[in-house]
Amino acid sequence: MRTGSLHLLLSFLRSLGSPVMCGQVSAAVSFPGLPCTRNANADWMLALCPRLWDVPLHHLSIPGSHDTMTYSLNKKSPISRAESPLLQLLAKALPCVTQPMVLKWSVTQMLNVTEQLDAGVRYLDLRIAHMLEGSEKNLHFVHMMYTAVLVEDTLTEISEWLENHPQEVVILACRNFEGMTDDLHEYLVACIKNIFGNMLCPRGEVPTLRQLWARGQQVLLSYDDEGTVHRHEELWLAIPYWWGNQVKPEKLIRYLEHMKSCGRPGGLFVAGINLTENLQYILAHPSESLRRLTLPSLPRLGAWVKDQCPGPGTRCTNIIAGDFIGSDSFVNDVISLNEKLLTC
Repeated sequence: MRTGSLHLLLSFLRSLGSPVMCGQVSAAVSFPGLPCTRNANADWMLALCPRLWDVPLHHLSIPGSHDTMTYSLNKKSPISRAESPLLQLLAKALPCVTQPMVLKWSVTQMLNVTEQLDAGVRYLDLRIAHMLEGSEKNLHFVHMMYTAVLVEDTLTEISEWLENHPQEVVILACRNFEGMTDDLHEYLVACIKNIFGNMLCPRGEVPTLRQLWARGQQVLLSYDDEGTVHRHEELWLAIPYWWGNQVKPEKLIRYLEHMKSCGRPGGLFVAGINLTENLQYILAHPSESLRRLTLPSLPRLGAWVKDQCPGPGTRCTNIIAGDFIGSDSFVNDVISLNEKLLTC
């Protein structure tokens, strides 16, 4: 459907008092116990109540995915050279045992990047690395293992999705940068500018959706290398990520509540509801995986999400990022938090 036609349809629904324009972005939101439909929230920002179009992005509730690109890992993915020497040695001596074991604890997402965007994810956690064994300019993604998927191809895929959804805005967090030299940083930034062009929002005050639409901008790009950021106005400083580093959901929630009590950052920031294994847990549960660790905890973590409130208050949340997008109602729940702004 063309954007103009979509505007007319949404205006018509608004005139009927449809809940779509009050933050209930899709029918899936009405059934919070069901997994979200993959493309149900493809245009949720456009579908927000117009009062929310004038709220700065750091005061909105925005769903994100943690370690976005791990869906592309497989049993043949090389172990990251940032991992321990012992793991490197085991990978060389017993690759058929080591790599499948590491894979089970590396994968945090099952949906590909387009499916995540269709599902409503608007913050993408992109951990970038240069492999010594790779070509001079091929950059990959990393989370304990290197993906075969290339960064440039993924950024192009995101750009093409945005062209088909001209009033959706994404926040891309480029970080990690394992094995990156200054020349590779400059190469990556050149790729970013070439791919996104005028879609990039230069750093400054955090904009509203209406401001971004007026300027034709759709991408805020956070870059976790200060030297590179200062050389390019199109890049934003690294967005803080609250990472609890906990195996148990109760301990993770206590960490997040502690961070809230300290006061939210002034700009965009992420509360991560992703659980993290440790070596002791892996050794005690050799047949498990990160997915089997996470899924039983989603109801408890989801209950915490539903209790949150976006906005400028010191205990308010902004971006909430999780694992295994599409496994529950997480994305819908995060988007629905924006309704609370209408009652303030």
